[in-house]
Amino acid sequence: MFIAYTRGMANINDTVRAALDAFVEDISNLIQQAALESVEAALAGASSIPGRRGRGAHAATPAFASASAGAGRKKGAKRTPEELEQLIKKLHGYISKNPGQRIEQIASSLDISTKELNLPAKKLISDKKLSTKGQKRATTYFAK
Repeated sequence: MFIAYTRGMANINDTVRAALDAFVEDISNLIQQAALESVEAALAGASSIPGRRGRGAHAATPAFASASAGAGRKKGAKRTPEELEQLIKKLHGYISKNPGQRIEQIASSLDISTKELNLPAKKLISDKKLSTKGQKRATTYFAK
């Protein structure tokens, strides 16, 4: 009687193992298929952009281009004199209250890119309203 019971357990174990193996194989196939479809979609999106080699599809989207150039302006568009003057005042006020910071720290606090702050900082330095210490990325800014 014990031998018959053991054979029955072995049969159930084999059945369960076979079902699990089939399940794992099905899941693996589905994951591979999903990955393949994702890669194909990414390649199709990248190749459909004319004149763009080696860049992702996001590089040509208008929202990305306008966000990198500044708020409300197209890429490459100049700031108006009023916008520039406003940014100069904002930068000078911030540096007056927070002396000794690097441009990266200032930009992150003002939520503006460092690229947007280059011209206002240069104008303030040339107008002798700012002084600097250090070189390159270690430059710190102080209001006069």
